[in-house]
Amino acid sequence: MKQHLQKLFTQALEQLQISQDIRLERTRDNQHGDFACNIAMVLAKKLHKKPRDIATSIVEKLPKDDFIAKVEIAGPGFINIFLTKQAYYATIDDILRLKTEYGKNQLGNNQSVLIEFVSANPTGPLHVGHGRGAAYGAALANLLQTVGFKVHKEYYVNDAGRQMDILAVSVWLRYLELCDETIEFPANGYQGDYIWDIAADLHRNHAAMFHKKITEIFADIPPDEKDGGDKELHIDGLIQRSKQLLEKDYKIVFKQALDTILANIRHDLEKFGVEYEEWFPESNLTDTNKVQQTIDQLQAANHTYEKDGALWFKASDFGDEKDRVIVRDNGQFTYFASDIAYHKNKLERGFDQLINIWGADHHGYVPRVKTAMTALGYNAEQLTVLLVQFATLYRGKERLQMSTRSGEFVTLRELREEVGRDAARFFYIQRKSEQHLNFDLELAKSQTNENPVYYIQYAHARICSVMRQLTEQGQSWQHNKLANLETAHEQALLVMLARYPEVIEMAAIAHEPHQLTYYLRELAQNFHSFYDTHKILVTDNELRDARLSLTAAVQQILQNGLTIIGVSAPEVM
Repeated sequence: MKQHLQKLFTQALEQLQISQDIRLERTRDNQHGDFACNIAMVLAKKLHKKPRDIATSIVEKLPKDDFIAKVEIAGPGFINIFLTKQAYYATIDDILRLKTEYGKNQLGNNQSVLIEFVSANPTGPLHVGHGRGAAYGAALANLLQTVGFKVHKEYYVNDAGRQMDILAVSVWLRYLELCDETIEFPANGYQGDYIWDIAADLHRNHAAMFHKKITEIFADIPPDEKDGGDKELHIDGLIQRSKQLLEKDYKIVFKQALDTILANIRHDLEKFGVEYEEWFPESNLTDTNKVQQTIDQLQAANHTYEKDGALWFKASDFGDEKDRVIVRDNGQFTYFASDIAYHKNKLERGFDQLINIWGADHHGYVPRVKTAMTALGYNAEQLTVLLVQFATLYRGKERLQMSTRSGEFVTLRELREEVGRDAARFFYIQRKSEQHLNFDLELAKSQTNENPVYYIQYAHARICSVMRQLTEQGQSWQHNKLANLETAHEQALLVMLARYPEVIEMAAIAHEPHQLTYYLRELAQNFHSFYDTHKILVTDNELRDARLSLTAAVQQILQNGLTIIGVSAPEVM
């Protein structure tokens, strides 16, 4: 309906030879109509006229339309539009005709968007903190597709660098314990049970092939933290020694650890209803020399300098708070260097927009990536970074830990198995992504009206029950006589259904899937109120058919909305 009215206002402006975007908002008080437009105030300065005079001219040029009951000019120049009942009846017609297509539009004009989300280091299982980014990214991708964007979902696999080496060494040391070696496990190693599992597979597949004596491994290694040393120097020493002793076999240990964890991550995300068009490995950039080529480009443009044996990017020249190291004094690329090359690669693939969904702890990383894009000659405005606060999980009053290094954390798989995929997906996105989220396990599992996902799904199941009762009674219905929908509850549902396309558009533009969760809960609440107050399968056939048309439309919108956020619409509960 909003799009229909915008077209009418655009036609009016064209007759007045005025070019201006139209903004319509639903009124909070229906005494002021259904929609309000502030176009007259927007144009006042431009046209050097009084807003009310401009509003009068626009109203005079508005085409006659069956959906508009009347138009009033209020206050300094607001244009208030009152809709006919037929306008809302037409919404039911559209929903039942378009079904899953209802609410879709071409706002995005088929622009290509790459959404990169989750991208957790493959050093351990996904935990509940990662789940929020997964649910948010998948829902946002669905929203953008719904409004006409061509979306490419991508997971950036950090399969190179120091953290992966720490993982490989952690697995190897546990493997050595299975070879009857006694080890003082490094403080900075990965210590979860999953490390033992990978080590056990390594031992089963290769027996003692990688066995080395502990005295040989730890000889002259800098002391660990518990011995008064530096844990970082200690683990780095172990990485170097492991590569020296294992030589080419190091890659076998490394690959076993990477492949096992990455397979688990893929499995968990698929079970969570999150799938990607591409899993992009960081090693693809290093193996094809893309990182070095990117650094060469920055050097050629005089955007780097050497200091203390390292190579620095002049980030401060482009608005960052300080310059950044891209090649360490030992010749290794920094993570930042790889990220620059990765974003360059994204743009070279021809995407119109880039969206990165990062944890809120990466907020300081945003400007440095944008400065690098600018230095390479790209438009940094093509990149949007959306920050997601990690969810905090509580079981009762106990706050559960989420430290991958210590191994004490609740995995996404455990959460999904305990509360179900639907509840997890819904709860993760029911607040703004940048707001802190406390995940209430008990509420997510409850079958009460206080549980929003249960409340919404129950509305859908109730509708399915009504349709089954109709069939069991040997009856059918026809979509007609909507003028019989006269009660306050019915009128409220008609307005709610008409709002759906507007909510989809606003949620997509603002990158806020939570707007859709609020809408679905309000729609469910209105339906439950209608259902509890009015009988649907009445003896008056015309009234029954009108109410069934309304009910079927509610069912379709519940299905459409739940599908976008990745939640099922059960027929029985």
